[in-house]
Amino acid sequence: MNYKKHVNDQGVEVSLIRSDGWSIPFDPANTDYQAYLRWLEDGNTPLPADEPDPIPEPEPLTAQQKLEAAGLTVEELKGLLGL
Repeated sequence: MNYKKHVNDQGVEVSLIRSDGWSIPFDPANTDYQAYLRWLEDGNTPLPADEPDPIPEPEPLTAQQKLEAAGLTVEELKGLLGL
């Protein structure tokens, strides 16, 4: 049996993945987690977690999209700017 740490999108360890594919939460009442702790006491080391996929940067908004998000039309913006 082997274990691998599992992280969320922010890189925080949230569970373990056992070699048979089961996800094990960090819960002292969970018997699978208790078995993992005994496995650690026997001198074993879990595999490191995979690096989370980077969160892609959003596409920049166009001027038109910014106006729409603000609930303005070009004419309203011109009026606000005194143009």
